[in-house]
Amino acid sequence: MESCPRSRWRGRRQLQEAPGRPGLRAPEWLRASLGVSRAARCIVGWRWRWRRRRRRLGRGAGQSVRRAEAMAFWAGGSPSIVDYFPSEDYYRCGYCKNESGSRSNGMWAHSMTVQDYQDLIDRGWRRSGKYVYKPVMNQTCCPQYTIRCRPLQFQPSKSHKKVLKKMLKFLAKGEVPKGSCEDEPMDSTMDDAVAGDFALINKLDIQCDLKTLSDDVKESLESEGKNSKKEEPHELLQAQDSVGEKLGSGEPSHSFKVHTVPKPGKGADLSKPPCRKAKEIRKERKRLKRMQQNPAGELEGVQAPGHPPSLFPPKAKSNQPKSLEDLIFESLPENASHKLEVRLVPASFEDPEFKSSFSQSFSLYVKYQVAIHQDLPDECGKTEFTRFLCSSPLEAETPPNGPDCGYGSFHQQYWLDGKIIAVGVIDILPNCVSSVYLYYDPDYSFLSLGVYSALREIAFTRQLHEKTSQLSYYYMGFYIHSCPKMKYKGQYRPSDLLCPETYVWVPIEQCLPSLENSKYCRFNQDPEAVDEDRSTEPDRLQVFHKRAIMPYGVYKKQQKDPSEEAAVLQYASLVGQKCSERMLLFRN
Repeated sequence: MESCPRSRWRGRRQLQEAPGRPGLRAPEWLRASLGVSRAARCIVGWRWRWRRRRRRLGRGAGQSVRRAEAMAFWAGGSPSIVDYFPSEDYYRCGYCKNESGSRSNGMWAHSMTVQDYQDLIDRGWRRSGKYVYKPVMNQTCCPQYTIRCRPLQFQPSKSHKKVLKKMLKFLAKGEVPKGSCEDEPMDSTMDDAVAGDFALINKLDIQCDLKTLSDDVKESLESEGKNSKKEEPHELLQAQDSVGEKLGSGEPSHSFKVHTVPKPGKGADLSKPPCRKAKEIRKERKRLKRMQQNPAGELEGVQAPGHPPSLFPPKAKSNQPKSLEDLIFESLPENASHKLEVRLVPASFEDPEFKSSFSQSFSLYVKYQVAIHQDLPDECGKTEFTRFLCSSPLEAETPPNGPDCGYGSFHQQYWLDGKIIAVGVIDILPNCVSSVYLYYDPDYSFLSLGVYSALREIAFTRQLHEKTSQLSYYYMGFYIHSCPKMKYKGQYRPSDLLCPETYVWVPIEQCLPSLENSKYCRFNQDPEAVDEDRSTEPDRLQVFHKRAIMPYGVYKKQQKDPSEEAAVLQYASLVGQKCSERMLLFRN
């Protein structure tokens, strides 16, 4: 019956029109990639192979287990399907501008589950569009360490509070701070990290499908990196502004530590009073002023005899600092000058809100790239914008125990008075919110939108944690100690860096001394510690070959090319045992 063409057509039609029969209908990801007809033929071919294997194995325990595994595979939804491309050459580094210093391994993700991507970024991977890459840490010129912040213990610093107050003053009264203010966009140079892979990514976007890959894609491709504008450290400028304000007001500036070399043989002058904190001096001034106004010396809050009761009772003092949420969501007056609204929109053209705001968001992206990174307008087309900031391999998931917005890729849009002034591209994963990119209107650089958006995303992570307890981290991309413009991420404390050898998280304070001595460091101090998820059984790696899913142990018997085995084993070592068994490695 299966050899009859008419019967085969009838079977494909039944598969396409029987959504109520689990395990028979071709999944959405397969139909989208291959087309309805080819996907149906693929399913029929797989069913025929399973029947042939069942006849060969009989109706024993092996047959029932294999069929259960197949049904569980289809019931699990869209799996991760990737093409792996080992590093074959060095490229121009977007950070130190070394013409042949950057090196990374990459893979093109046709689709990817949020759990697989969570496990990958916990092993040093990172995505740019659908291209997922991992720097070769001990060989690249600028090692890139994955950094994550712990939002539940996060306390905003003085410079963070200054940015938040600046935004509140602008919204409430329309105040614009004087002078220029350099910003710290969250990972605004992310494309520099894969600048050498641009030509490869462009080819993959056109030629990568589940049927075949052109041989020339696998060749080493060189492309020119983008020039990025060097930014002065934001913390230094804020410190200078603060010092100027202190000096101008005549207020003591003891809170600023100025390290000077003391003169030999001279120490503290004991004839002068000891130094005191500015806060203590202000309290002393207030106390003296109250004593002058109230010679009777009544205690604060106690009514003196013969005096009328105070209309304003003393305020209860509290030593508790304001939380991040208190600073962000402080109430504004009814007649506020501006209105800011933050919208979370799924990064999908199937979403009506994302589709309706696409044109405005794209125009903002072009304006940002031209002004901040000095890109040519021709380099900022809709194709490039869609490929890197709109296309995502992550499959949207909305489990009952997950956040209300679900998991996947999103655009967090900042609307000021009805227009978009900034867009933060983020991934919401089972354990974290991962910052992908930020672009903003250069006309509003005085608001420090890079810092402000990072603080908003930290607060957003805390909000998601209330519903989903395991979602408790904020990933900021890569920390590059040797690159001054990327070191600012270490200011969001407490934070951890990922050990590039054992893939455990180490507090950044413990890592900085080692990074001062060497660009590449193993942060795990235990010399006997190893990667707990290292590839120990490569034969269990899942391969997608000729429309069939098979373990690598079966696939390698059909291959004679020794380089094929080396590439597959390298892939398994980089993604780890868990991901290698879940993800499908596409081989032509």
